[in-house]
Amino acid sequence: MTTTAKDHLESWNTKIALAEELVPQIGKLYRENDVVLSVYGASLVGQSPIEIVRSHRAVRHIEDAELPLAQTAAVVKALTELNPAPVSLDIAKVLREVGTGDVTEYLRKEISNANAATGNGTDVVLYGFGRIGRLLARILIDHTGSGRGLNLRAVVVRKASENDLEKRANLLRRDSVHGPFNGVISIDAENDVIIANGVRIQVIYSNDPATVDYEQYGIKDAIVVDNTGRWRDAEGLSQHLQSKGVARVLLTAPGKGDLKNVVYGINHDVITDDDKIISAASCTTNAITPVLKIVNDAYGVTQGHVETVHSYTNDQNLIDNFHKGDRRGRGAALNMVITETGAAKAVAKALPEFAGKLSGSAIRVPTPDVSLAILNLQLEKDITREEINSLLQEVSLTGELRSQINYVESPEIVSTDFVGERRAGIVDGLATQVSGKTAILYVWYDNEFGYSSQVVRVIEKMAGNHPAHIPAK
Repeated sequence: MTTTAKDHLESWNTKIALAEELVPQIGKLYRENDVVLSVYGASLVGQSPIEIVRSHRAVRHIEDAELPLAQTAAVVKALTELNPAPVSLDIAKVLREVGTGDVTEYLRKEISNANAATGNGTDVVLYGFGRIGRLLARILIDHTGSGRGLNLRAVVVRKASENDLEKRANLLRRDSVHGPFNGVISIDAENDVIIANGVRIQVIYSNDPATVDYEQYGIKDAIVVDNTGRWRDAEGLSQHLQSKGVARVLLTAPGKGDLKNVVYGINHDVITDDDKIISAASCTTNAITPVLKIVNDAYGVTQGHVETVHSYTNDQNLIDNFHKGDRRGRGAALNMVITETGAAKAVAKALPEFAGKLSGSAIRVPTPDVSLAILNLQLEKDITREEINSLLQEVSLTGELRSQINYVESPEIVSTDFVGERRAGIVDGLATQVSGKTAILYVWYDNEFGYSSQVVRVIEKMAGNHPAHIPAK
């Protein structure tokens, strides 16, 4: 039977209507219960009806069929009746496990076994409010829920002008790369406060990380996220611990000395309650380490080279001027600039088995965001292009590193398609090249937003309130 234009439109409108009914229910579960719903890793929280339909359609790449919205509606209804504690629940994986069984009984059992987060949440302070700081703020605000998780309480900056507060709020409100803030922002100028989607953010002006009294603002046992890059060793970062109200410090750059460099999904289990200062490594390290682990576990990597094609950063000059670094003084928007990267060596801090195996170099290019890592790897055995692509695609959909690795196959994909990508790295399957024991992989990454998403995962681990997952794997 041939379908008509009317049939297609009616089918589409039916899906949209179902998704429109789901939006407020998903939102309520998140606001009141801190329940994060997803479909094979694609979050449904805060998504539009069209985005919800799209995530259900994407399931066809895994199960050869779309996930019916009616099945999701049944799971949402059961959850609403169960009134669960905070959990992160993947609807598609739940339905696959339940099969023809009773979904309500399955959820009741799994929820009772979940180690849910409790209490009033963890205070977070952003020390610095630049590119990464503002994106961390956006993500933390989106993740606030009922307030039992991470609570952004303050940002610390140097006062740069009389209308500093208004300018900071406007930079949070508008972003040339990532677009407008999703919500409402206002300021309380008298108290130096920014209010974003109901989240009260105290702006503290200080030049000294050791003398801020956070407790006077009601902030206690806070995790301070230093995104200035000014201090990268334990001695410099320990200044934060001298301030009242600070419990721990996280650096959003590669740490020096004996600092633990953590790539979430790879070695986040090394974080202990005794660790007062840790590093979330670099954007490039976060992008390539998960892919390298998968390839090494499956085929063994004997040697490799990492070439990063990296968007320019604020560290470079807009036009030619003096810079202490070689070549970085030349105009960033006009030139490709050969420079160094520590990502290859940093991989070994998260994956010790790569010590001495990787070399690396970098080219800064005239784009404001999204970078590309080219991994030229020598393996222990011969493989095929189809074999390695199939492995990485499967990991991106159902593997334990699905929150870190994405996979795409499109002949029209370019860098701007990955602005706002929440996963650390995206394997470009059509670009993969294999010859015997040599594999060349192209990994895209949003060096701002994807990295910031990884940083938030590390903060959740430090705070001990990362929500339990259903199913557990």
